[in-house]
Amino acid sequence: MAAVPVDLRSDTVTCPTPAMRRAMAEAEVGDDVYGEDPTVNALQDEAARLTAKEAALFVPSGTMGNGICVKVHTQPGEEVVCEATAHVYWFENASMAVLSGVLPRLVPGDHGILDPQRVAEAIRPPAYYLPRPALLCVENTHNMGGGTCTPVATLKALCRVAQERGMATHLDGARIFNAAAALGVPAAALAAPFDSVQFCLSKGLAAPVGSLICGTRAFVEKARVFRKMLGGGMRQAGVLAAAGLVALREVVPSLPEDHRRARVLAERLAAHPDLSVELEWVQTNIVMAKVKPPKTPGQVCATLKERGVLASPAGAQVVRFVTHHDVDDAALERVGEALGKPF
Repeated sequence: MAAVPVDLRSDTVTCPTPAMRRAMAEAEVGDDVYGEDPTVNALQDEAARLTAKEAALFVPSGTMGNGICVKVHTQPGEEVVCEATAHVYWFENASMAVLSGVLPRLVPGDHGILDPQRVAEAIRPPAYYLPRPALLCVENTHNMGGGTCTPVATLKALCRVAQERGMATHLDGARIFNAAAALGVPAAALAAPFDSVQFCLSKGLAAPVGSLICGTRAFVEKARVFRKMLGGGMRQAGVLAAAGLVALREVVPSLPEDHRRARVLAERLAAHPDLSVELEWVQTNIVMAKVKPPKTPGQVCATLKERGVLASPAGAQVVRFVTHHDVDDAALERVGEALGKPF
């Protein structure tokens, strides 16, 4: 039998751990739409504690979580300021426009990291004929930036800029625990300046499903209404929440290993004659490798697939590699072998 490919396309491909499967099978459940699922309630309490927010809400996905947060914070015709390659703009099916009727205001960052001064300059002045800037959304870590981390001081400065203009602030913290591990701070320190935060359980944390929205109790109650409206009201969801609790308690501490392996991988990619990597920007578990012409990302990914490694094109001349809980040192050695000759 052929070996199972080493899948570096995303950290969303992770499978639930044996501990998660046991917890799911044994989970105490109730009807979460009535607020009566004890395992969901425990997960929400844990998420609120870890982000130092008053309350949290379990939702099926990060896209739904971000969409709900945008909807709670804005009114139709208003504007959301975000980085030019932010996930909420690129990968969420124009949900802010379709669901909330708001306009994105894009600000180019440095590998996804926003500069407070540039954000201040991008915020429109008050005028009845201009859309009102209502929300600043920051992504940390930044996916298209290559898993880059915005430091606490910059996050505070960004939020100050927004708050001085009367704007709400939202943190798309899909990989907030990766950022916390890389920066050496608690996740709560990254979430603190923001009115709301969303984080994913189903990426690097290896749970099969789910994200959490965190904020004030009043915010979460408004979010609950929109979750139901969008079809996200789940019933005996404790079987899913149980895996999330294991993820927060047992997988989060292992994230530095994913980062270590990403660094090893980045150095091997950088040494390949057909690729280049900006090693100084490899901060967490995502590696963006530039493909040297005349080779293309499609050709590189196809050749790697033939050699038992899966990766994803991520731009005109870029291939993305993502380490995660299911990639161990032995798998990394197999990747090294696949990179042992030109494409």
